[in-house]
Amino acid sequence: MRGSRWCCCCFGRGGGGAGRSGSVADDGLVWDVGLKAHASGEYSVAVAQANEALEDQAQVLVSPASTLVGVYDGHGGPDAARFVNARLFSLIQELASQSGGLSAQVIKRAFGATEEEFMGMVEKSWPSQPRLMSVGSCCLVGAIEDGTLHVANLGDSRAVLGRLASTAGKKRRARAVVAERLSRDHNVADEEVRREVAEAHPDDPHIVMSSHGVWRIKGIIQVSRSIGDAYLKRPDLCSPAVMQSLCPFPLRRPVMSAVPSVTSRRLRPGDQFIIFASDGLWEQLSDDAAVGIVSRSPRKGVAMRLVRAAQLEAARKKDMRYESIAAIEKGRRRRFHDDITVVVLFLDNRCEGTPQSTVGAGEIDGTRAPVDVFSLGPDDHGDDPTRPVLR
Repeated sequence: MRGSRWCCCCFGRGGGGAGRSGSVADDGLVWDVGLKAHASGEYSVAVAQANEALEDQAQVLVSPASTLVGVYDGHGGPDAARFVNARLFSLIQELASQSGGLSAQVIKRAFGATEEEFMGMVEKSWPSQPRLMSVGSCCLVGAIEDGTLHVANLGDSRAVLGRLASTAGKKRRARAVVAERLSRDHNVADEEVRREVAEAHPDDPHIVMSSHGVWRIKGIIQVSRSIGDAYLKRPDLCSPAVMQSLCPFPLRRPVMSAVPSVTSRRLRPGDQFIIFASDGLWEQLSDDAAVGIVSRSPRKGVAMRLVRAAQLEAARKKDMRYESIAAIEKGRRRRFHDDITVVVLFLDNRCEGTPQSTVGAGEIDGTRAPVDVFSLGPDDHGDDPTRPVLR
């Protein structure tokens, strides 16, 4: 952000193609960017669509001094994730310019402004489009500037660092790469999150309910923080009839939040890479398994390797072959796995005060995954209204 003016005409459209990696080539619902440069190294991106409309959105934006990564996992429809994809980076850049650079506070303010804009749009539109009341999105952002990494999160997308294990007290030998989670899942499947939600609503004994072994807020939703989900944050916007159809339980006050968890840390020499991914990946792979795949694989196409590993695990759980899942059309495929989005960011210049950028001076670049893998290739966005306007 610092010292850069970012504009929409400089925002790259990616460099992948549908089904481009190895034996995944026959699957028309996958897309990837094998490898591109960012300010502190290289990155790889991959997406697998399962829903009728792709509810995941992703973008990477690169300048000589900064890198931004966004993974947005929508629910109830793609609208909120597409809105975040269109506005959040613009707001981060605008607020960072006003504040003299990136910071945790800048990112929190950008999340808040995105929520406010989306809620304003819902308020204006809901009488003619009531379904927008129940649309929301998880939101995961990574930002690197001046050797500092910020990770902000709403929901259960996740950022996991691969770092070299400590050698203290060990004989000198090849050091393993171990996983370190950088974000916090806001999902009531986690006991700590359930307790947090319950403590915020002491007068509501049914704030978190279990149905068929799955914990949900008011028996409806698993994530406790998001962009959108207006009916669970602003029930006053709905007519009683619409509210009753969306949420059969009366709400005394908002039951979800749009305040992100933000962590900031200096990059260190042992930091190797970061995996940013929607929960479609983490439902199938553990943090350790994902980090192991990246650390043992060639860089080019590594995000697609993670996507395929998740699909293989989904197939194994159903006692199926991968090829059988790859032949299933969008919509029906959601029965086997969720939309999956992965960005792997390698950290080659990990702790310098001024990155030794592989991006040319004054050059702005990036990647935006397709709005819909099935219907759009990476170079077919045209006048897509969800394209970010970066200024």
